[in-house]
Amino acid sequence: MNIGLIAHDSKKKLMQNFCIAYRGILCKHTLYATGTTGRLIEEAANLSVYKYLAGHLGGEQQMASQIEQNQLDLLIFLRDPLNPKHHEPDVHKAVQLCDMHNIPLATNVATAELLIKSLDRGDLEWREIYRG
Repeated sequence: MNIGLIAHDSKKKLMQNFCIAYRGILCKHTLYATGTTGRLIEEAANLSVYKYLAGHLGGEQQMASQIEQNQLDLLIFLRDPLNPKHHEPDVHKAVQLCDMHNIPLATNVATAELLIKSLDRGDLEWREIYRG
């Protein structure tokens, strides 16, 4: 499965810890991330990650394009709801596209854990048919 990973600055450490905790599951899948988040995940969790540009430099738009083409099966977007970013429309675009293409989306670590555990059980295999 193709998994997208995005984390706002205040959530990057949380994303690193999440990826360390679920490394055994994540390593079985193809990971995509915005630039800085991807680099930090690689360093902390020793996972291979395809990296886009940094989020504020267009990485969130690149991720949205992948979502729009139905090439992601799951998106974990740890966002900071208390500190809106100047590129906030890109954030909303990714969320909207996930809804349009039935791509499971987590915006907090509690939901991310539920989705990762579901992925490990095989509950998201329907995405392969949907994407195909």
